[in-house]
Amino acid sequence: MEEATLTIGQVAATVGVNASAVRYYERQGVMPAPERASGQRRYRPDAIARLRTIRAAQQVGLSLTEITQLLAGADTGESAEVLRELAERRLPDVDALIERAQKMKGWLELAAQCRCTSLDVCDLFAADELPRAGKPALSAVLARRN
Repeated sequence: MEEATLTIGQVAATVGVNASAVRYYERQGVMPAPERASGQRRYRPDAIARLRTIRAAQQVGLSLTEITQLLAGADTGESAEVLRELAERRLPDVDALIERAQKMKGWLELAAQCRCTSLDVCDLFAADELPRAGKPALSAVLARRN
């Protein structure tokens, strides 16, 4: 077995997280409890790879529960299958998020061009986002104003 020689500060700094995050991951069971020397946590170099995996998974929106599943798959040799399943499950959420972000961007672009004197008279706040039963879409409302 490799000797555990890295401190929590060294591991955290290498990955770019706070030491408190490492302790949190340990409490949540995402990181295994490290060895201790004179009461201090001591990590093996493989802790860095595990933290990088956790961080990468969080950056794409996986929850700690999903990350735990991913890491368990890695421990059993099934990581590729677990990763595919998680990705397939999360892609619809990402598609919805992209759609919402595109709508937000469009609204903000229109707002940036707005020359209304007050919010009370601004069509950005009076029109529906999408066309509905006799109501024009927001872009159509603003197009009429120009």
